[in-house]
Amino acid sequence: MSSVLKKILRSFGYAFNGLREAVRSELNFRIHLFAAVLIILVCRFLGVSKIEWLLVIICISTVMALELINTAIEKLCDFVSPEKRPAIKIIKDLSAAAVLIAAIGALLIGMFIVLPKIIARL
Repeated sequence: MSSVLKKILRSFGYAFNGLREAVRSELNFRIHLFAAVLIILVCRFLGVSKIEWLLVIICISTVMALELINTAIEKLCDFVSPEKRPAIKIIKDLSAAAVLIAAIGALLIGMFIVLPKIIARL
């Protein structure tokens, strides 16, 4: 096996380790993961279009990626400054706000996709 392929496989291993750690230790990540699975099942049941699937996938991946970045920032802040400091609180709040904005956007997009289909079935 070439050294380039080994490096690539090692990189994927590190990434999957990060995912396992997030699932194991981060409640918010598990909540987002549950919401993602739920919306995928609902979209599958409702038969959304390809474009709608693309929007759902973009929303899910954006929220999940931002949650991982938020977690990394929080852990880095805790490592650098274990004591409570106003500047660290602002950093953590800002990274959490990024996740919140993405989650609200994803929720709104999900509602635009799913609600009309649910109403049409009533």
